[in-house]
Amino acid sequence: QVQLVESGGGLVQAGGSLRLSCAASGRTYVINTMGWYRQAPGKEREFVAAIRWSGGSTEYADSVKGRFTISREKVGNTIYLQMNGLESEDTAVYYCAAGRVGGHGMELWGKGTLVTVSS
Repeated sequence: QVQLVESGGGLVQAGGSLRLSCAASGRTYVINTMGWYRQAPGKEREFVAAIRWSGGSTEYADSVKGRFTISREKVGNTIYLQMNGLESEDTAVYYCAAGRVGGHGMELWGKGTLVTVSS
């Protein structure tokens, strides 16, 4: 079993910054990719960013490129999402996700943390 716990959400004004954290625990050796997804009110969950555990290559949604940065701390099995230049459209519940070796896509999910951007 792998547990993912997010933290760092909150209320911020447009143009401001927040940093989300996601700590993985349990059988973390099965993880090969971790990332962030978000779901805004009334919308479907969408991809935000991902990072390969080995090598650290990253991928971003076009809507966040240049504003958000995903990073990892291998020792602590933690990933971060630094969000700068926040816009009201970034308001959503942000979910941490992980993919396993031999798995198909992101199969492991945290409970989410709410980010609210006020305009």
